[in-house]
Amino acid sequence: MSDEEVVVENPTDEGSQDHQEVSDHHEHHKDQLKAKKLSWQKLRRNDSLDLESRRFTAPHGHASKSIGIVYGDIGTSPLYVYASTFTKGINHSDDILGVLSLIFYTLTLIPLIKYVLIVLRANDNGDGGTFALYSLLCRYAKVGLTPSQQAEDRDVSKFQLELPTKSVKRASRLKSSLENSPFAKLFLLFATMLGTSMVIGDGVLTPCMSVLSAVGGIKEATSAMTQGRVVLISVVILIALFMVQRFGTDKVGYIFAPILCIWFTMIGGIGVYNFIEFDPTVVKALNPQYIVDYFRRNKKDAWISLGGIVLAITGTEALFADVGHFTVQSIQISMCTVTYPAIILAYTGQASFLRKHHLLVADTFFKSIPKPLYWPMFVVAVMAAIIASQAMISGTFSIIQQSLSLGCFPRVKIVHTSTKYAGQVYIPEVNYLLMLACVGVTLGFRSTAKIGNAYGVAVVFVTTLTSSFLVLIMIMIWKTNIFLVISYVLVIGSVELLYLSSVLYKFDQGGYLPLAFATLLMFIMFVWNDVHRRKYYYELEHKISPEQLKEIAVDANFSRMPGLAMFYSELVQGIPPIFNHYAANVPALHSVLVFVSIKSLPISKVPLEERFLFRQVEPKDLNVFRCVARYGYTDVRNENEPFEGLLVEKLKEFIKDNFWISQTNIMHSSVNGDTKLEIEEEFEDSTLANGGEKGKEDLKQQVDDHDKQQDLLDGEIEAIDKAWRRGVVHLIGENEVTAAKGAGIAKRIVIDYAYNFLKRNLRQSDKVFDIPHNRLLKVGMTYEL
Repeated sequence: MSDEEVVVENPTDEGSQDHQEVSDHHEHHKDQLKAKKLSWQKLRRNDSLDLESRRFTAPHGHASKSIGIVYGDIGTSPLYVYASTFTKGINHSDDILGVLSLIFYTLTLIPLIKYVLIVLRANDNGDGGTFALYSLLCRYAKVGLTPSQQAEDRDVSKFQLELPTKSVKRASRLKSSLENSPFAKLFLLFATMLGTSMVIGDGVLTPCMSVLSAVGGIKEATSAMTQGRVVLISVVILIALFMVQRFGTDKVGYIFAPILCIWFTMIGGIGVYNFIEFDPTVVKALNPQYIVDYFRRNKKDAWISLGGIVLAITGTEALFADVGHFTVQSIQISMCTVTYPAIILAYTGQASFLRKHHLLVADTFFKSIPKPLYWPMFVVAVMAAIIASQAMISGTFSIIQQSLSLGCFPRVKIVHTSTKYAGQVYIPEVNYLLMLACVGVTLGFRSTAKIGNAYGVAVVFVTTLTSSFLVLIMIMIWKTNIFLVISYVLVIGSVELLYLSSVLYKFDQGGYLPLAFATLLMFIMFVWNDVHRRKYYYELEHKISPEQLKEIAVDANFSRMPGLAMFYSELVQGIPPIFNHYAANVPALHSVLVFVSIKSLPISKVPLEERFLFRQVEPKDLNVFRCVARYGYTDVRNENEPFEGLLVEKLKEFIKDNFWISQTNIMHSSVNGDTKLEIEEEFEDSTLANGGEKGKEDLKQQVDDHDKQQDLLDGEIEAIDKAWRRGVVHLIGENEVTAAKGAGIAKRIVIDYAYNFLKRNLRQSDKVFDIPHNRLLKVGMTYEL
């Protein structure tokens, strides 16, 4: 019988009104329980809080962004490719066709086919880059070195749910091999750090190369402009570029956005003009036979020249790293219809020009511009170079933010520069270090030749590492046909290795620079990540059990003072040992205590409404809670969100949900195939239909019990509100780490000297989380690792 069909037969006049009030109240109670049924199902918990902290919904939205920030780098490559390739001049006219053919097929194979059509599919919920690929692998296999995953969520790739085809079995074997091999896990992390370091090195070299090449064009207008003056003008432009970074990528990109559209139009148009004016027969370069002939004629010199040709694909990794600001389809369409055709036309036009002017190869770009267009093209070239620099600077900020959130980079300040575009960040310390590095490289090398050699090493290293990660993704996640995987390795992999061997040949001619950058950065990242993991394991081994916490809380020597305290740590699986140290020295606890565990998930973003997960520590009258605050690797922690207020609101929601869970658990326990809610309905219908006094008494008792529970709930909510009004205190553990007694010399150098030097000279936790100093309490403790 439905709720609306309840019929009361022969009720007594005296009891009808009371009975109706009880019935109405009980009806309201039932409606509340039913309304919470879906919520109960969603909130139903397992024993592992960490398992909950891995349940989230990935966002799908993408913010549009200036096309210049993505294509600026690859779009300005025509400024210097031919000059970097023919460093010794042109020996044979058909060498131009061989190089043009190499440029055409390299651009087609790597940026177009590999990145636009294949790699972009490997985005991590819309975000790209080396760390995005690594995070994608971490979600599908337990390859992370920090034990933030539990056994319950190991098989998120769901191999078992698919048909046992050969590709699935192969993927399962590879996954098991990676999960069970400490060396494989360490190697993946090492490769990720190397790729990240090379991208950061690219962020140093791109501004130097682009701006120096563009400004060098002014020498064509006047002989009074020496190379020294070109270098000084470039340095001024670079300093100005880094000084405006604090205003944000969005504003910088918005200012120069129309410029790059003009740039692509002009280089494409001039390319068509030169193609028609000088030598239309260069179209023969479509025949790859000219590549074979080029190598046959020049042998070793042809192989060495690959280091210049590879500069045609600079900025390709930035295209993938910035995919989070576009949709994959928009990048594919714009690359295929605008960028790729314009660049091909530019290189073709320059080749036509060089067929008639062999001696002008050192300044091909500006010499091939028709005289009336020289000054407009010079201005646009300088602005396009600034945009290209901006692309890699933005990419550097983004990738450092990703590595920071995954515990692979020292703490730095992340500034969110746009309320509209979530991925636009600015890092002051990194910005100034990049500026110093760019100025130093420009003043030290002074020419694009040596910088080009260094540039090529960084570009090819990153593309090769991306291919390595992509092969793992193809096998383990996409479960691609093995013959397609082998074809990818044989075609694209072999081409990239050929280019890599060429750029490494010029190691002593500037190629050492990105490797030196990478070595320094990798040492910093390794030291920070290694000690970060050691600290996590230490806290995991010395965490406080619920029994110890209860003993501390009920100790007669402890007093409870009004207010709410938030105790921060990164430990997800329990209460950190530093709390015991705090309790031993401060015999007082706030009326409400929340242990906030900051956890980074291998996903780009966690929706704000799913940021927090809570668990109440028994006994409930202690008002002690555990909280996991989940962040993705592109989320900005506590920068533009009301962290305190949001946490308190979500805590109150948790308490309310807990109340309804307990109520609904009682009503939904299975008894002989019927739920207690169904039994209650049948019982109620029976007692009401018979007008039984016993039924009314039972209903009154249920309503009274419900009201008592509601009063308890209201009391808990009021306790939270009262503590919130009395003030919030933030407790942060400032741990001093030292190498344990008897540790080896290498371990002492890493922990006692390298890590502590970085820690002393970088931002502290309170600055990273923007915690007000007047409500901050630091608790110090020494960890012997």
